[in-house]
Amino acid sequence: MAYFDAASGAPLHPVARQALTASLDEGWADPARLHREGRRARMLLDAAREAAAETVGCRADELVFTSSGTAAVHSGIAGALAGRRRAGRHLIVSSVEHSSVLHAAEVHRADGGTVTEVAVERTGAVDPSAFAGELRPDTALACLQSANHEVGTVQPVARVAEACRAAGVPLLVDAAQSLGWGPVEGDWSLLTASAHKWGGPPGAGLLVVRKGTRFAPQGPRDERESGRAAGFENLPAIVAAAASLRAVRAEAAGEAVRLRELTERIRARVPGLVPDVEVVGDPERRLPGIVTFSCLYVDGETLLHELDRAGFSVSSGSSCTSSTLTPSHVLRAMGVLSEGNIRVSLPPGTREEDVERFLSVLPEAVAGVREKLGAPVSSSPAPAREEDETLVVDALGRRCPIPVIELAKAIGHVPVGATIRVLSDDEAARLDIPAWCEMRNQQYLGEEPTPTGTAYLIRRTT
Repeated sequence: MAYFDAASGAPLHPVARQALTASLDEGWADPARLHREGRRARMLLDAAREAAAETVGCRADELVFTSSGTAAVHSGIAGALAGRRRAGRHLIVSSVEHSSVLHAAEVHRADGGTVTEVAVERTGAVDPSAFAGELRPDTALACLQSANHEVGTVQPVARVAEACRAAGVPLLVDAAQSLGWGPVEGDWSLLTASAHKWGGPPGAGLLVVRKGTRFAPQGPRDERESGRAAGFENLPAIVAAAASLRAVRAEAAGEAVRLRELTERIRARVPGLVPDVEVVGDPERRLPGIVTFSCLYVDGETLLHELDRAGFSVSSGSSCTSSTLTPSHVLRAMGVLSEGNIRVSLPPGTREEDVERFLSVLPEAVAGVREKLGAPVSSSPAPAREEDETLVVDALGRRCPIPVIELAKAIGHVPVGATIRVLSDDEAARLDIPAWCEMRNQQYLGEEPTPTGTAYLIRRTT
């Protein structure tokens, strides 16, 4: 098997494994106690904090360890909002933030706060000027990821941080995907990350709160981790997380060059190997190991299983994955195709021959899924028939990617200039039909509500 899902969880780094084993023997005692075993555990905890802070680029007393990256995000957002409640209750997030940030925003909204989601460009990046334009006198906190977890796009954090600093608003940066590759630039105020993203063990995250940032920890508190992360420290995981972060950063420069070449190879060759593919994300400002593409007329979950049987572990942001029946919020915000979505995220050490083997397997896997779904063999519309001025395509009760497949089959049965109405109750159609029109140079006219779902209007232009 070739594991190509490092963005979900990177394989355990050898240094992490060594540190984890050693600290299980030495760091099992309570670091808050004064006896010999407790002092030994405290020394390990302090050393891990110093190492992590040096790598992040902050003071040791600004960094606390949490039980996960999600816990760090939730604690960071809640504490920063509470600390600045006198300033106001307005929260700004980008529309492509990790779900942990968006879930925290929903909690804030339900509690009476206001939330602004800043839209992104088609590449997945925010416009710094647009982000700055949402800052208000009552803005308590702004959140922006350092790099996107689904498409790899790197965000302009430094420019957004500069605008936030000028407005007196703290910026929280979710650095989970990027911290293993390098420090986060800019004058940010809070930062969160998760060890399993860089080759550390799961169950360890970190939260940094810069000195001078108003912060009021929420929820039950105790004396551990400056009152910002309650509960007994998972010392073996913390030690392994800090050790592996330092190790991967030492290797990052060379590995980034190698992985970027491999992902660039995938980005360049997939559209030539597989018809009707859209490669998404910024082609330049992106993380080294992530490349994401979507295939027309393909069920993403089915394609994922086909690739798994062929020996490749990848992930999918398609609307048809088993965890959700709605499109990825990231792909939706970008306005790109969601069906048949595949994210390839290469871990350090990925072999060139495995990438070549993936490129050789992919075309047959996609063709097989399309054949099973009855997709059109060619994406070019059939010659127009003059007798049909309009056409209604009833795709009610049918899930992604069937509504788009039926639209592709029907487009040739109306003359140029005529319209097609696609009836669908599948949420994914709201994203995928406009994306299909853009890819096929057809005119998307909009949507109309119907008693049973939605009618999508398309005018044939070619």
